[in-house]
Amino acid sequence: MPAQGTATTWRCGNTYSDRPCEGGKTVKVDDPRSDADRQAAEAGVRSNHALADKLERSRLSQEKAAYERDRQAAREARSAALAERRMALSEQQARERATKALRDPRKSTMNFNSGGLAGKTAGDAPAPRKKKRKSRDSDAG
Repeated sequence: MPAQGTATTWRCGNTYSDRPCEGGKTVKVDDPRSDADRQAAEAGVRSNHALADKLERSRLSQEKAAYERDRQAAREARSAALAERRMALSEQQARERATKALRDPRKSTMNFNSGGLAGKTAGDAPAPRKKKRKSRDSDAG
């Protein structure tokens, strides 16, 4: 059963028309397939479109998951690099303190003042003071 009946279709360059044109050629456009064949083909096209949509959603989901994994890995790498830099700086400061301590003369721990502190070192705590007792005379008056 022809789709367009007895109408003639003309090809004019890259376009098609129902009117003749200069240099145009007639084109046979009858679809020899049965209605069942046409419907089956259309159902296949719809099925392919549905499958393509499903595959696209799946691909987009996988790309999003990969993007999130990459972002997390980058965050962890930045954090590790920062921790490593901090550790290196800390170690460098410790080395600098150690070399400075070796370079500078050590301070004496002995106190050479003659104020009666003979035998005491600079790190000793001062002796506790004795509390004065109140006399009974001052309480009565």
